Amino acid sequence: MSRARAAASEAKRQAVIEAAAAFMRVNPMTAFSLESVAAAAGVARLTVYKLFGSRGGLLEAVFDYLARNGRLESIADAVTEPDPRKGFMRLAEVFCDFWSGDAAVGRLHEAMATDPELARALSERNERRRRAVKALLERMQVPATADQRRDAADLIFAFTSYPMFRLLSGVRSAAETCVLIKAVCNDTLDRLSARP
Repeated sequence: MSRARAAASEAKRQAVIEAAAAFMRVNPMTAFSLESVAAAAGVARLTVYKLFGSRGGLLEAVFDYLARNGRLESIADAVTEPDPRKGFMRLAEVFCDFWSGDAAVGRLHEAMATDPELARALSERNERRRRAVKALLERMQVPATADQRRDAADLIFAFTSYPMFRLLSGVRSAAETCVLIKAVCNDTLDRLSARP
């Protein structure tokens, strides 16, 4: 019985997460609440609260869901790519695909400006991208100073971010935006490699 109950609870949890992501795609984040998601999922608010604990817990679960669907596990493949420069290009592709793949991802990032709880959660997740960039830079083994590496990491981190993707894709297709982001990453790596 407890296995069946656990499976039913997990199925309900997944249904609420999917309803929350669907809600985000068509509604402003100011309308996102435990109540609104419960109504969209056809469950009681208390059910959503018991499953996630808070609005922040639900947002974290939705982001995990979007990350799985957006194949962010490919970041590990990019970081372990034998050729670090190819790894950078793969990392840029992973994030271009993620930023352009689901409107709910954009809604989450846009809501950061007005939602401190969400801003903290997404900032922590963005730091994972920064760590991936730094790991690839370390593997390049170029004769650069710590400041030069930091500057290169900051530039690549900025150019692989959602705000930069959104800004650049306002006048380009997602594919054209990705080509541009990869070119900027390459230029940054070229400059870093050329420094004495």
